[in-house]
Amino acid sequence: MLFPKVPSFMTHTQLRSQLQQINNIFNCSVNIVPHNGRTYTTSNQAQPISFVPNSVPPSENELAELQDLIRKSKRLLVLTGAGLSTESGIPDYRSEGVGLYARSNNRPVQYTDFLNKAEIRQRYWARNFVGWPRFSSFSPNVSHHVLNEWERVGKVHWLVTQNVDALHFKAGSKRLTELHGSAHRVECLSCENKMSRNEMQELIISQNHEWHASSIEMAPDGDVTLTWEQVEGFTVPPCQKCGGIVKPEIVFFGANVKKNIVNFVYERVAESDAILVAGSSLEVYSGFRFVNRAHDQKKPVAIVSIGKTRADKIANIKINAKCGDVLSAISI
Repeated sequence: MLFPKVPSFMTHTQLRSQLQQINNIFNCSVNIVPHNGRTYTTSNQAQPISFVPNSVPPSENELAELQDLIRKSKRLLVLTGAGLSTESGIPDYRSEGVGLYARSNNRPVQYTDFLNKAEIRQRYWARNFVGWPRFSSFSPNVSHHVLNEWERVGKVHWLVTQNVDALHFKAGSKRLTELHGSAHRVECLSCENKMSRNEMQELIISQNHEWHASSIEMAPDGDVTLTWEQVEGFTVPPCQKCGGIVKPEIVFFGANVKKNIVNFVYERVAESDAILVAGSSLEVYSGFRFVNRAHDQKKPVAIVSIGKTRADKIANIKINAKCGDVLSAISI
């Protein structure tokens, strides 16, 4: 297959470095070839390696315990995290060996830096712009579809996701709170004008005809890795109504979920009779607090997630296996 044209400003050393990233992330052999007078990278295989950590299939006893909890629940609250979307090809941050933190020194932008530093906003939007076509193309996996079906038949009272990939929305879920927002929406921080991320993409293209860059590595929010040299010359469009700063409608690291959203989810927890966590380590307090509240209310807690979680000690059931393998095995 042909990868995109190599930017003319990349040095040979930079190109070789990027090809090494490709080889590390994709199960393929990548080379540099001339084609119609231009230089391209080629690969003999396009299948990316899995971002799902190694695990063993769930046991029959584990599935039976979860089946019993789900069967008894009449108002189930489900909380999902990045581990649910890894089976769609989106990496998470913390998974051992395959998460972003294990594979890269790239770290999410802090909210205060985004607000206060124009160069940080420029770099963020350049990286987000390059990553958007791929990030927006991801599709729901079996877990998203199973949870949508559970909602359709009345098993799921409410679904809360920490993910910003909109895959639950794509799967059809309606009783849904996107706790950390959605990368598919953009907002102005001054006048609160909103637009779709696709509209923002077209706006960026209109103001960056001569700017080009490419990257392979992707973060859970669609961010990619670019050097400061690659970012040079990139123009960040301001709000088209007031000229203010625009950002994806997501909760950046260092920022807080809005109080009205937190209170809304607390109300859904109070109405529920059990909570199921799928694909989250619960290391971020914004999600853990709801599990802790359910536990305080003496409601059973089940966790399906590979690796340790912050709530393992308070969980009634913990299954250390792929969400897709577990959820698809439950009958309702």
